[in-house]
Amino acid sequence: MDIDTDLVVTRADLLSAGMTPRAITRAVREGRMRRLRRDRYLLAPQDEIERAVRIGGRVACTSLLAMYGVFVLTAGGLHVHLEHTMSRLRSPFDATRRLSEAERDGLHLHWWPLTSPSGLAVVDIRDAVAQSVRCQTVRAAVATVDSVLYLRLLTWDDLRDVFAGLPRRYQAILAVADGSAESGPETLMRLLLRQLGLRYRTQVSIPGVGRVDFVVEGWLIIECDSRAHHEGWDKQREDRRRDLAAAALGYSTLRPLAEHLYFDTGFVLNALRGIVRAHHS
Repeated sequence: MDIDTDLVVTRADLLSAGMTPRAITRAVREGRMRRLRRDRYLLAPQDEIERAVRIGGRVACTSLLAMYGVFVLTAGGLHVHLEHTMSRLRSPFDATRRLSEAERDGLHLHWWPLTSPSGLAVVDIRDAVAQSVRCQTVRAAVATVDSVLYLRLLTWDDLRDVFAGLPRRYQAILAVADGSAESGPETLMRLLLRQLGLRYRTQVSIPGVGRVDFVVEGWLIIECDSRAHHEGWDKQREDRRRDLAAAALGYSTLRPLAEHLYFDTGFVLNALRGIVRAHHS
């Protein structure tokens, strides 16, 4: 998804583009443009951006990455970056009053200094990645970095620069990143396989079966199933055909659901241990 970073402009921007003060007022009254707060105008509807700018900040962290289509394990409300000088935050619903405690619920406010130039609406994606690394668990952050690489939003060199600006304890996240992971569940499965010390290959093509997510120890196929890519009877029937074809070649197949990899890793770990133990007994 392309994010228009110029959705929010100042009055000076509008005047320099040739609009008169009267035309600006008319555009706001007719709903063709929204005045979010003093000297900030929204050119097209975008709920997250509107809320963030009304408060006094810009969309950041996992909220921005999700807008780009990056995998985020749990977005957890709206993430907003604020300048360190911001002390009087405005309500996203009524700019004439201050942000209440109730309105803070569901908001994650980031005050870390930015390292890249940003627009009025959103932070630069490099800052969003840096924020997301600090804001998520280690395994969720690895999945996000994998997704950024897979979508080619940043290069390895870009990410090295991002991590160079983070505390050293976060370097391990980049060390295990892999841009070949096609989905968040694949990253989370890879981390479990590494945890168990199992050998694996990713995105393997098997004659008569097709491409599979993992081949583990040369005999176990793992497919990371999500509702988005495995819904519908036709897809279910094809999955079962592939499993039978794999069995005929001597493979076993394990299909953990995405929700298990997200929220019940112990369940998946026990399944892996059990099937490996049975294979060697």
